[in-house]
Amino acid sequence: MVIDIFRATTSICYGIENGAKAIIPVSKVEECSAYREISGDYLLAAERDGEVVAGFDFGNSPFSYTRENVGGKTVVLTTTNGTHALHLSRNAKRIVIGSFLNLTALCKWLKSQHENILLVCSGWKNNFNLEDTLFAGAVVEQLKATNFVADDPAIAANDLYHIAKDDLNGYLKKTSHSERLKALGIEEDIIFCLKVDLTTAIPVLEGGSLVRLEI
Repeated sequence: MVIDIFRATTSICYGIENGAKAIIPVSKVEECSAYREISGDYLLAAERDGEVVAGFDFGNSPFSYTRENVGGKTVVLTTTNGTHALHLSRNAKRIVIGSFLNLTALCKWLKSQHENILLVCSGWKNNFNLEDTLFAGAVVEQLKATNFVADDPAIAANDLYHIAKDDLNGYLKKTSHSERLKALGIEEDIIFCLKVDLTTAIPVLEGGSLVRLEI
């Protein structure tokens, strides 16, 4: 599972819930731009350092992934951290996308799996961050009553989640990424990204595209 709470995986979950036909994750801005030459039917979304890259339709704010914007459309997406983590995870048996928005639906499905589960926290430019780790801890919280055995990083993430769970927004106000987003004037994105169980869609990577998992 790939996690990038602020904001890529939140936006992916919201977009798939809102009827996006597919979201194609690419690691580089140039790859995203190249889809313009393939067809004018693609929506191109590119974000770097929290801002929309000039010349693209939008970035990775969840408010861009409404049914009105993405319903029935294919979005090509590149972000600073989330799509990079997806690219690095491409050899996994199966890749699903997690966010607070689809937490319970995702964990319910995970409980039915009989495979090892790796929680890939995108972090910030290959460094640890709090928001992704807290979400990993929330997943561990729901899975630990089953037959899954947590390793030490999962236990630490779960402990951190217990510290923050009663006020996620308040706790995460101290994070460096939160400060970056606030400096860009998009505090509402942060609040939205911490909404729990707003969606039920589980995006899964199939043939290079993220689509809704059929359960």
